[in-house]
Amino acid sequence: VNTRKHPLRNLLPSEKDWPKEDEENFFLLDPCRKRDVLPQPLRMIDKLVTQVFESAMEVIEGREVLQGAQKQPKKCFPTAEFQVTERANCLAASGKYIFVGLSMGLAAFNTCDFKDVYAWDAAKTEICALHVSDLGNECHVLLAVDEMGLAWLFCFHKESFLLIKILNEVEDISQRSTCVEVVLSRGGDYAGILLQGNTKAWLDIYQLPKDSWLTEMEKNAGDAEELACSVRRSSCSSEHSSQVGTFLLQEFPVSTIQADVELDPPVLLLTVRPPKPITGTSFKGPLDALKEVDDGSMLGLGYNHLIKDSQWELQEAIFRSTYQEYLEAEGVIKEEIPRYATFHFLLPSRILMGPEMKVQPDIPAGIGVHWDGNHNFCLYLLNHSLKEKVDSDVKPDVVWPCAAPIACSAVSSCSRYLALAGEDATITIWDKHLGYPLSVTAILEERFIRSIHFL
Repeated sequence: VNTRKHPLRNLLPSEKDWPKEDEENFFLLDPCRKRDVLPQPLRMIDKLVTQVFESAMEVIEGREVLQGAQKQPKKCFPTAEFQVTERANCLAASGKYIFVGLSMGLAAFNTCDFKDVYAWDAAKTEICALHVSDLGNECHVLLAVDEMGLAWLFCFHKESFLLIKILNEVEDISQRSTCVEVVLSRGGDYAGILLQGNTKAWLDIYQLPKDSWLTEMEKNAGDAEELACSVRRSSCSSEHSSQVGTFLLQEFPVSTIQADVELDPPVLLLTVRPPKPITGTSFKGPLDALKEVDDGSMLGLGYNHLIKDSQWELQEAIFRSTYQEYLEAEGVIKEEIPRYATFHFLLPSRILMGPEMKVQPDIPAGIGVHWDGNHNFCLYLLNHSLKEKVDSDVKPDVVWPCAAPIACSAVSSCSRYLALAGEDATITIWDKHLGYPLSVTAILEERFIRSIHFL
């Protein structure tokens, strides 16, 4: 038996038993934490690895911020500006000049000092579209379209405009056609305008006599310099003649002298009309059709066939009876002659070189045309004789058929590759030099392609 001699008492805790500051929240700590503590060498390595990781995260965050700033559109401010007197509708650049189509005429500006070089407002017409091509020797050809649909052909030389011709001007205003599209070839050798009448549309291709224009403009510039020199010589004879000579120099500048120059008008090379709807044959037998083909008529458009009108009507009746419910739901669309076309000037290639045809590598040898809602891309050679009848129905030299109607097209800068986008959202890349398609790309979602460009 153990007996206590002294009564029980409460023992006060000693200083060594007091809880430390880091142990106040001991209940929040991992009970196995003491086992995870690393020895001193490993703790130094852990500290270095942690610093490297934090530095890497800072670099990554900095790059993300920089990429976010780069994605934002960069603000660009104009380095120079030029003032126009009227409302600007369109502009085009060629050489060291910028041409602006105004609500009242044309204006030319020099890119060196951005000063107004010359303005033309003789006709008091509004310019809505403008195309320019450099002819060389400080001479430029301009093709403009006004608000009335007239196509104006100008030549700009020695800081002055010279009107050559209005391409679709007629005496009877009721017979006037409207110009809806103009294209100038690179180098200014050819010009094309798309015209629309009351019930029809067609494409006129002109050959521009730029060599004679350059010769005439240089001759005119030489005559102007000779006139100025003669006035200077006469001004040195006496003080009175000096005043008269100064007056002449101020009143008759070079631009005024050039206004009296008459340049050769462009030559209408060929007229391209839209394809006609396929109808019954006019041939009496297969021999007549073979004779027509032997004459050089183009196969591929469906014109040289032996299907009669009665056969077309029977085929249409069978089609309507088979798909009557779909025709009633969608509505029947009557086939009409197209009224809009897209065309490109094409440089020489194997398929655009006829027999004994002399071509130059930088001058277009043909044009490519596709009409709105048509499946065929038609190629025409530009080596037609000027003696041929322009109003005759010109047939294409090459036809590239497509599975769906062509919606839009584009030609590469080297003029070798051609892109055709169909209404079924497929894009076909053709090699114009070899004459076959390189690739066909189909867009998964059903979308309508409105424009296509080479980068």
